[in-house]
Amino acid sequence: MNYISAENLTKSYGVKTLFRDITFHINEGDKIAIVAKNGSGKSTLLKILMGTEIADAGTVVINKDIQVVLFDQEIDFEGELNVEEFMMTLDSAPIMALKNYHHALLTEDPDDMDKALNEMEIHEAWDLENEMSQILTQLKITDLTAKMKTLSGGQIKRVALAKLLVETRAQHRHTLLIMDEPTNHLDVDMVEWLENYLSKAMVTLLLVTHDRYFLDAVCDMIWEIEDYNLYVHNGSYATYLENKIIREENMSSTIDKAQNLYRKELEWMRRQPKARTTKSKSRIDSFYETEKVAKTDTRKDKLELDFEMKRLGKKILELHNISKSFGDKVLLKNFSYQFQRGEKVGIVGKNGAGKSTLLNIIQGLEPYDEGEIETGETIKFGYFSQKGLKYKEEQRVIDFIKDISENFPLANGRTISASQFLRLFLFDDQTQYSPISKLSGGEKRRLHLMYVLYQNPNFLIFDEPTNDLDLPTLTVLENFLLQFQGSLIIVSHDRYFMDRIVDHVLAFEGDGVIKDFVGNFSEYREKKAQDANKKVLPESVPAPKKEERPAAEIAPSKKLSFKEQQELKNIEIEMPKLEGQRAAILEQLNNETDYGKIAEFSKNLETISEKLQELEMRWLELQD
Repeated sequence: MNYISAENLTKSYGVKTLFRDITFHINEGDKIAIVAKNGSGKSTLLKILMGTEIADAGTVVINKDIQVVLFDQEIDFEGELNVEEFMMTLDSAPIMALKNYHHALLTEDPDDMDKALNEMEIHEAWDLENEMSQILTQLKITDLTAKMKTLSGGQIKRVALAKLLVETRAQHRHTLLIMDEPTNHLDVDMVEWLENYLSKAMVTLLLVTHDRYFLDAVCDMIWEIEDYNLYVHNGSYATYLENKIIREENMSSTIDKAQNLYRKELEWMRRQPKARTTKSKSRIDSFYETEKVAKTDTRKDKLELDFEMKRLGKKILELHNISKSFGDKVLLKNFSYQFQRGEKVGIVGKNGAGKSTLLNIIQGLEPYDEGEIETGETIKFGYFSQKGLKYKEEQRVIDFIKDISENFPLANGRTISASQFLRLFLFDDQTQYSPISKLSGGEKRRLHLMYVLYQNPNFLIFDEPTNDLDLPTLTVLENFLLQFQGSLIIVSHDRYFMDRIVDHVLAFEGDGVIKDFVGNFSEYREKKAQDANKKVLPESVPAPKKEERPAAEIAPSKKLSFKEQQELKNIEIEMPKLEGQRAAILEQLNNETDYGKIAEFSKNLETISEKLQELEMRWLELQD
């Protein structure tokens, strides 16, 4: 079934053309990602499909039997509504049935209740209510009575995302789900849940995302907007990269960029381990299908630029027994770490765990309670924060960068101009001479990034640098950082970015505990999952191994009867079986989105857990 057909679409703003004469089709079941640098028209194209923008030329035909729903960066809501009321503003038959049922509960009118129960059955609203609860829980929205106006920006985005997923589920019509950067403001657990949910859902999807693992797990088609054209790539992110290289080489244009940016990324993907538990096997096979043909070792590639930064001394940065608390909340507890020259450290942990606080303490922007910090005399920090860039609205992009320096230093006394450096980060000549106020949000984010790098620091600190950056810019940034000879700290929820850049992880695990892990982010996550699986039983109640505790040694002070000894042996055989069954059900629950099956699994899990608890208590009684 065809959902949307667009023919020869063109859109410009003043003298700036976004795309010209592009044609595309969206069919039922398509899961499409749009890739383009910021300012190329991704969000504008979505708005044209929603009918909130009008193309300069061309036609868009939307099937009258489908509904188009949008998850946008801008969220409209009534501040006085609480979360539950906001969720119930959806206009669909199942939601209306839920409203009537809740009203009948309040009025206690038997006739209203009979009618409401009948509507709940007809419109399958029981399943929808369960799914709504599950979605809100997974997105960590627990207080349904909180007014929308009291929520943080990230919480509002998560509530809006939950509402959109419920709306898509509630519609009996065919629905096209459009999502603009859905993973922003989500932690890694939420991203992986959403990734799993959308990859399994029977939904037609068009999304913009910078999360490449998410993109590859969810989508099977990529639309690339570049040079005013739209290119369609059927397959994975790796396929898109290969096709892009071939196209650019065939056109004999920007060969250096194609070789040094996209080929490196593709070759990096080919070398990655296959331990990606959140992907299906077919997805993993697709993602790494080019690994076998990789022959080039990128470590032998020539660097794009030989950077000349201020030399790092023997001492870089040393933290000794640093502690920091806010009231009763402990963020750092006797934390010590010695940063090395050229080390690339990733910092991970839940929101509010203290990651940004540590970054501020390192730079002397925030005091600490106890401990000592030693900073090398030659250290020059470059800090990319989430607060954004300060600038004069009418100042031109090129002048903003030239205020730092006319040129950027390279090795052997060479330099490149501010304009050349801007071009390296995808600012064309026209954009360079535009006022900063005319830039898109993503372009301003990219300029902020350039502002930090152009000051030529030797110790970079990045706090969520990938938010609102487009994939081409992320590719440029990653290759810049791979060449960077100084030290680097990154706080990010972007798994791909962290895997490609960092070689060391500091994990904030709560209550001031920071775990030091050597390896990339996915390796840390795999190790954490393995450790969690080993702790199925509480450590205080271990299931003893039969060979370590023969029957003759079991009775300490009171001799067990023959019947009790047999019972104990049977318990020691039964408990590991139940543990295995419980672990298997937990794994199924983590990967299931069908509410009927979720309810069934949950019931089985409760039964097994109760049985296991009974056996544990009886085992302790017999041991005593």
